[in-house]
Amino acid sequence: MKVKENGLLQDEIRARIEVALYCSGKPMSVDELVRASGIMSREKTIQVIKDLMNIINSQLKALEIAKLEDGTFVLQVKPIYLSIVRKFSHQPILSQASLKTLSYIAYEQPVTSTRLVRIRGSQVYSHLKELHSHGFVKHDSLGRLKVYKTTEKFISYFGIPNLDLLKRNLATSGKRSS
Repeated sequence: MKVKENGLLQDEIRARIEVALYCSGKPMSVDELVRASGIMSREKTIQVIKDLMNIINSQLKALEIAKLEDGTFVLQVKPIYLSIVRKFSHQPILSQASLKTLSYIAYEQPVTSTRLVRIRGSQVYSHLKELHSHGFVKHDSLGRLKVYKTTEKFISYFGIPNLDLLKRNLATSGKRSS
């Protein structure tokens, strides 16, 4: 007989965590996974996550559950297969130009609209509108000047545990592509 926790079978608890990771599209904290599991035990949920990681990471070839530096978990494509994802994924959430503007904001933040226009051109206003509509950037007004920075949604959506580490990575990749 399989073990029950709060009336749920072990397989059901595992399935709930698996579904939450699959559907979220972003890294999830242990607390979020506890809620998804249907049980109130943090320790039990962590054990189920570890068991699920072992199963998925050993049996699936292209997917994995990764634990990020900030302690969150994400179901993702293994890095070795990212080129295939790029080839077959259809509609990106952001245009390439908006993504470049977003990376610049993340690296330079806080950054003024004047500087963004100087670096990215006048089309930056449409990028900012797109980025703002997705909740990835916010701004403060200093008189008529706007100062942009990334949001918590940006950090969560892209699974960025540390903005300083991101800046170092962007600086390193920028040196390689120059």
